[in-house]
Amino acid sequence: MIDYKLVMSEWKQAKKLAIRTGMGEGLIELGETCDDVVVLTADLAESVRVREFADKYPERFFDTGVAEQNMIGVAAGLADTGYVPFAASYATFSPGRSWEQVRVSVCLSNANVKIIGSHAGVSSGMNGPSHQGTEDIAIMRVLPNMIVLAPADANQARHMVQAAYNHKGPVYLRTSRPDTPVFTIENDFEIGKAYVYREGKDLTICACGIQVYDSLMVAEELAKENIDIEVINVSSIKPLDYDTIEKSVKKTGKLITIEDHQIAGGMGSAITEMMSEKYPILIKRIGIKNRFGYSGTYEDVYSKVGLDLASLKKAVVDWFHE
Repeated sequence: MIDYKLVMSEWKQAKKLAIRTGMGEGLIELGETCDDVVVLTADLAESVRVREFADKYPERFFDTGVAEQNMIGVAAGLADTGYVPFAASYATFSPGRSWEQVRVSVCLSNANVKIIGSHAGVSSGMNGPSHQGTEDIAIMRVLPNMIVLAPADANQARHMVQAAYNHKGPVYLRTSRPDTPVFTIENDFEIGKAYVYREGKDLTICACGIQVYDSLMVAEELAKENIDIEVINVSSIKPLDYDTIEKSVKKTGKLITIEDHQIAGGMGSAITEMMSEKYPILIKRIGIKNRFGYSGTYEDVYSKVGLDLASLKKAVVDWFHE
């Protein structure tokens, strides 16, 4: 576990960087040492932060144009010839538009393809609901052979790229658009592991993506009200780290999941399914509630859908007192 008391003051002063940028930096680092890494995109090199990879390794970069389904087919073909392709687009387009190709061309043959879904969740803000991918976890975690990952910040995204490369088989990496705090420590990621970022005894919060930092902030605020919250970063959504989550909820007796995704089929659903089979407990899921997002700053959109800090704090307090 992270030494929470030593680093919390640093978390509050954390610099900000987009998770998508951390993913792009990870690809640059990986490309320097691994000649078999290739990157593809569907006319979105700048937005999904693979432009620098393209500039540095033009012979290993492929822009398929606005054709996400074709991009996945090309990636599968490259994997079959020994390359390790990272195919990047907006999550609403890939896997959204290319899901059938992901299912058949990648997962069915267990192809060594890594898929980056950028601008996930309503945090993409100004892009509006047509470009806000809020269903991607659900449609990817249902696929056999697919690993599903969601980094909490840009630093973890960098390390996640290396972990995805090391794993032989399909991997989905979920990234977001806005600049958000960088607070995780170096090498703080392993597929299949969840990380306790704050110990507590009254209630467990499991979060992924941007909501990990927000959960820590809520926990700090509620500590002043004598509510002691344990915060777990579930950056590996499939496979899940059951042992870490079970150990926590057996101690606290209450569990809340928080994510920028539809509550149907997301990380919270995955945890609920797992707990219902192994250690049944009442769970509250916080996320997008059967609706689309809005166009606006991500802070404004979060306020409207109930993912802002004030809404999260109220939801946690209400659940604690139930």
